[in-house]
Amino acid sequence: MQFVAPAGTVEPERADRHQRALHGFAWYATLAEALAATAAWARSVRDAGEWTPMDELILRVGFGETCNQIAHGVAMSQSEIVRPAEFGLADAASDFARDTAVDRFLNNPDAATNRADLARRLAEGERPCESFRDETLDLIRSQIRGFTAARIAPHAHRWHLADDLIPSEVIEGMAELGVFGVCIPAEHGGLGLGKLAMCLVSEELSRGWICAGSLGTRSEIAGELILANGTQEQKRKFLPRLADGSILPTAVFTEPDAGSDLASVRTRAKVSDAGGWRIQGSKTWITHAARADLMTILVRTNPDRPGHGGLSMLLAEKTRGTQDDPFPDAGIDGEEIAVLGYRGMREYTLGFEGFAVVQDGLLGAEEGKGFKQLMHTFEGARIQTAARAIGVAWNALDLGLAYAVQRSQFGQPLLGFPRVSDKLAVMAAEIVMARELTYDAARRKDWGKRCDIEAGMAKLLAARTAWSAADNALQIHGGNGYALEYEISRVLCDARILNIFEGAGEIQAHVIGRGLLNAARRSAPGS
Repeated sequence: MQFVAPAGTVEPERADRHQRALHGFAWYATLAEALAATAAWARSVRDAGEWTPMDELILRVGFGETCNQIAHGVAMSQSEIVRPAEFGLADAASDFARDTAVDRFLNNPDAATNRADLARRLAEGERPCESFRDETLDLIRSQIRGFTAARIAPHAHRWHLADDLIPSEVIEGMAELGVFGVCIPAEHGGLGLGKLAMCLVSEELSRGWICAGSLGTRSEIAGELILANGTQEQKRKFLPRLADGSILPTAVFTEPDAGSDLASVRTRAKVSDAGGWRIQGSKTWITHAARADLMTILVRTNPDRPGHGGLSMLLAEKTRGTQDDPFPDAGIDGEEIAVLGYRGMREYTLGFEGFAVVQDGLLGAEEGKGFKQLMHTFEGARIQTAARAIGVAWNALDLGLAYAVQRSQFGQPLLGFPRVSDKLAVMAAEIVMARELTYDAARRKDWGKRCDIEAGMAKLLAARTAWSAADNALQIHGGNGYALEYEISRVLCDARILNIFEGAGEIQAHVIGRGLLNAARRSAPGS
């Protein structure tokens, strides 16, 4: 792309200056991958003989909406629409729109009827195919869905409004189902499954409450860090206890002046005269910090090496806090951050003043590897976050649909009005497309393939889908949606965080665009 890589290699300064073009390119590529993933889903469902009219409608509505965006403009946010002409591709976009296959979706005379039919089928209880045609995965989905419906969904809104921690007995129930050890190998006490299984677990739990789906995120990150980098003793000590939920971890990476720019971390860890490490500094936006038993902390152990080279990862054990004494250990204190949503675990700013970590707490017994160790978890974390977003989006659809069916105005249910049924139909199609993009990234990860771009695309699209679904579902509720007593008010707040954490949307698009261009350069003839 001439804007950011005139000589074939992406130039960082140009990439920053031409963010709109680079990010727009990332968004167009993401939608193209979503089309491909959804087409693959449709073929697999059809080949299995499970194709239904509902699946047909999902495909038609989803492809119609997405092809229209590609031809005419993609929404990077509600006010940022990037169009083909900005890339000098106005003629190519016109050719794309005139293509016979594409034209069938763009100018379908039955488009409005299809949307109405899709919404009607949703109201009658039909759903798009979600089977993996794998007995284990389908059983896990059924078990987690049943647990969520019985133990989480009926209480989530009350917990949210009271700003309560998710009850310990619910965490224990999740542990019994193996939620915290999905990807930990069986020899270390886990289920020994892959990222695809992790996706469906996160999706189903988040469909009840994002807090429940997010509890596993910290165990996923800690488990992957230790499994890939830990010493044999660290694996023996921590992995079985992570898997059975007897220790709850928290990720301690972000600092007040280092959000997305983790290479700029300044929190220090020094070797003390008495042995072990002492931590000095502050961290912020630390989820579930008080109740956690183990902190994975990114610290600077070599101040003479700027950037990521001086960073190390520590496995720091702590005492689980209580309501009256959230941080009982010496050398650590925390201040709670009041938040709109994403409640149930609580967010903290942490201060460290000589907090002690044992000498064996250095991950892998290697200094200076912390940033690289953390980077290797980004693929899994972003896939898992995309799955959480899918669950939140389904929750929004469930709530919006139920309200549209039950609420009547002007003598008919809200579902009978096209502006309402259209929202629900497009919502369902967009969720399936984001879901299939997420599953595709998870499969790549399970196959051992590099999938940083695919994981980023899944997270980017799923976060937008969740916010759009929550926003539209609240609109369907009208004024009642703005009332705290209605669950959709919680879902809207929960959905908003998804485009911020685990890589803000702008950072995500930047990484995707840059990665795609660099990959194209490497694969070019003569490179």
